[in-house]
Amino acid sequence: MKIAVAGTGYVGLVTGICLAEHGHEVTCVDVDEEKIAVMQSGKPPIFEPGLDELMLKNMERLTYTTDYRSAYAGAKVIFVGVGTPEKRDGSANLSYIYAVADQIAESVSEECVIVIKSTVPIGTNDRVEDYLKDALKGRVNIHVASNPEFLAQGTAVRDTLHASRIVIGVEDPFSEKVLREVYEGFDAPLIVTNRRSAEMIKYASNDFLALKISYINEIANLCEVIGADIEDVSKGMSYDSRIGSQFLRAGIGYGGSCFPKDTKALNWLARFNDHEIKTVKAAIEVNENQKFLPVKKAARYYKDLKGVKVAVLGLTFKPGTDDLREAPSLVTVPVLLDDGAKVRAWDPVGVENFKKRLEGEVEYCDTIEETLKDAELCLIFTEWPEVKAIKPETFVQLMKNPIVIDGRNCFETEEIRGVSGLVYDSIGRAVIDNR
Repeated sequence: MKIAVAGTGYVGLVTGICLAEHGHEVTCVDVDEEKIAVMQSGKPPIFEPGLDELMLKNMERLTYTTDYRSAYAGAKVIFVGVGTPEKRDGSANLSYIYAVADQIAESVSEECVIVIKSTVPIGTNDRVEDYLKDALKGRVNIHVASNPEFLAQGTAVRDTLHASRIVIGVEDPFSEKVLREVYEGFDAPLIVTNRRSAEMIKYASNDFLALKISYINEIANLCEVIGADIEDVSKGMSYDSRIGSQFLRAGIGYGGSCFPKDTKALNWLARFNDHEIKTVKAAIEVNENQKFLPVKKAARYYKDLKGVKVAVLGLTFKPGTDDLREAPSLVTVPVLLDDGAKVRAWDPVGVENFKKRLEGEVEYCDTIEETLKDAELCLIFTEWPEVKAIKPETFVQLMKNPIVIDGRNCFETEEIRGVSGLVYDSIGRAVIDNR
């Protein structure tokens, strides 16, 4: 089937390449000529494990272009995977969605299905369909369907090819028939519902996971006060099949392109309709506060950070991606710099993106060892495998003052206890002070 995909970010590009893997002819469209040139050379413009291999494998079925007219004109299905960033008030910015709608109205020449893959507020599919039909004035018969994504950065290819479920929201038999053909061969449960339910499934799913993270972080903070161990608490909870083990890792908060904006968007939508989702509102507040926890912990050891050499390990919001959106490092590092700290930072893939986002003097290192050398404080923001592989003795050997604040609980407390001279302060667990 001939398919066009609008947008080549995480959602659009991964969707397009995975559809090509299933035999479809896919044209990926973007306004950024530099990105298109990179993809035409066989390389992805984003860091995502497994994506480059699939691009090369399916290159005969993949086209990358800025020419939206030709891409949309002959497509039976057009997936819309552009960004919906949050606005100042927390609502979703839909300007990119409507910009693509204008291009589609200008270009389509035969009956087709426009599939909104982007995360959009409930009712957006209805409004986009009305917008398109008004613009087309009956020249071409179009159908609009909702097909939210459930991929996570770092595992996006696997999450698409081996999805937990495929949700399609349709209002007519034609759309359902076409989307069933698109996803024929995908080994995943197919849930067919109306468009508004599909839109809500996406928000409800993401916000529930964000709630779970904020909940366990609140429990972790209380564990520190009362002397309980969050690792044992989480493990004990996880054996209940109603709870499970996923998203029960305590830390310094969630980040990325989905959870922060989706919680804020649903919170805004509720308030706009004279309703309040108190749990989602609380999750947002907890997560924002959690990002400042490393700085608060640092005050236990230094009354003043002026001139203190601080090693930062990890900049991205999680391992397996170069994405920095809503990363705790973007909150904490500026505070460290404002307080006069001398910051060295290491990340295997996120440094270049971090440089674009941060104003301030940071020394970037190629190795963990270089970052730790003579440091007086170490903050861990991302649980990269390279960080988890550090032997605790290394902190003592390289650091001038081996104080480690671990925002991701990368180490078992038992392996820390016997390391003389090391101070280890993690999340939801007792401080280990071996000085």
